[in-house]
Amino acid sequence: MTGERVCITGISGFVGQHLASYLAAGGYEVSGVSRNSKYDSNIISWCDLWKSDLNYHTIIHAAGKAHDLKNTSDEKEYFTINTELTRRIYDAFLASDSAKVFIYMSSVKAVADTVSGELIEEHPPKPVGPYGKSKLAAENYIKNQNVPEGKFVYIIRPCMIYGPSAKGNLKLLYKMVSKGIPYPLAAFTNKRSFVSVENLCFVIEKLIRQKPISFGIYNISDDEAVSTTEIIKLMQITINKRVYTVRIPKMIIKGMARVGDICRLPLNTDRLQKLTENYVVSNQKIKRTLGIQLPVSTREGLQKTFITY
Repeated sequence: MTGERVCITGISGFVGQHLASYLAAGGYEVSGVSRNSKYDSNIISWCDLWKSDLNYHTIIHAAGKAHDLKNTSDEKEYFTINTELTRRIYDAFLASDSAKVFIYMSSVKAVADTVSGELIEEHPPKPVGPYGKSKLAAENYIKNQNVPEGKFVYIIRPCMIYGPSAKGNLKLLYKMVSKGIPYPLAAFTNKRSFVSVENLCFVIEKLIRQKPISFGIYNISDDEAVSTTEIIKLMQITINKRVYTVRIPKMIIKGMARVGDICRLPLNTDRLQKLTENYVVSNQKIKRTLGIQLPVSTREGLQKTFITY
């Protein structure tokens, strides 16, 4: 049992909730920051955080504005939340006498919106959308500050995170399949990396617990990349009934997605890209640095997730 105090920003979000439970089970004293602070004595508001002296051993900055698949968000909002908020809390960490470890949860989208081959940490960052650009701006601010001796800073870049009760594309896809609606994107073939929230929590806990390592930027992904067709097959096993697929020509599907951009339909170009693109992420650097093997395979993690749907 460590007893070390950990503060998680965005603790009421999907990742924050899983991370808080995981670390508490490992003996950490966990509290957090959230806009929804009035229902839990261990969760404080952002206003209260700025009044405190950050009396925590570890700060995990998981709060942020997520990628908006409906493309309805103001670009400035991404930079206000993902960049400026990160800058402010990182400055507070550097000024704190108590805080020793800072983990910033960035995203692979800070590097590339599309990937050819396998994405590694050394890939030159060229984000396209405001989400990735705001995340990269936060990374650059962190990298450009002098870190006092005795403090340790890590930037982690998860790919698409999934896990029990996760929302998003996987849940939308599962609902469609479970209702017997044929999967219409069988004409597309792809390989995509995901990361189980359990694997993500495992890596973060190792960064806190193990002998400190030097500053680094690390991709976080499961060991295996899977195709959307493979995911459909796993859903079929979970619901124990046949799933039908349809090979609609790609040009027709892409045209339908463009219509979805205009009419705000469930299928738009952004969602189509996420369901059909190749986006393979290497996790070798973090595994090699920490000397670890991940506890959950992609297929095991996906089936655990589908059961909760």
